[in-house]
Amino acid sequence: MRTPEPHATPLVPSSSLGTDQYFETEKRTVWDEGTHTYQEHEFVYEVSWLAELGVWRRFLRTHRKP
Repeated sequence: MRTPEPHATPLVPSSSLGTDQYFETEKRTVWDEGTHTYQEHEFVYEVSWLAELGVWRRFLRTHRKP
């Protein structure tokens, strides 16, 4: 895990300002109520450091079946 480094830049794509932002991908098995089966899904999270609050923020960007 990365060590958080405080900064005061806005949360925009890291390529433009170099903010502490990155993406994590998780593959998880979830229950599909429609088919009554387990299916593998891919979840992509954006992770950013919020300097104003002194915390990491993590939220779901995409969710799909690979």
